[in-house]
This record gives sequence, C-alpha cells and structure tokens, in this order.
Amino acid sequence: MLEQAFTASAVLLTAATFLCLYRAVLGPTAADRVVAINVIGTKAVVIISLISFVFHQEFFLDVAMVYALISFVSTIGIAKYLEKGALE
Repeated sequence: MLEQAFTASAVLLTAATFLCLYRAVLGPTAADRVVAINVIGTKAVVIISLISFVFHQEFFLDVAMVYALISFVSTIGIAKYLEKGALE
C-alpha cells in the first residue's frame, strides 16, 4: 500500500516537473528560468529517492546525492554568471 502511494507520488512529481520545464523554457526573466531549473533538480532528487524506496535499491540514493550536488553547483554557477556576466 505504501509503495503504491510512493509510486503515485513519483508520477505526480514527474508531471509537475514538466510544468517547471514549461516555465524554464518560457520564463520572462533569466532568474525565473534559474529557479525553474533548480526546482526541476530538486524534484528529480525526490523522484530518484522514491524510486530507491519502491525498488529497495539503496545505490539510487548515492545517485540522488550526486545529482543534488551537481544541481546545487550549477545553480550557483548560473546565478554568479547572471550577476557578474562572467565566471571569474
């Protein structure tokens, strides 16, 4: 029962990710796009964690942690680029 709820949550989060993708493509400002990409990264980490629980595969959590770190560093890099115009 709990696994079915987590699977349904993963499906709903995937649908919400596509809504964020729409915002990332059509965002009126660059800041909106950066926030949408950050939200997509966060939702991807949650989806990977839910899949890890449903399939009882703990190594997916390692993948989720690495993905979270990459998402964080890329968001910081993009924000710095938008603020200063260069990555110095």
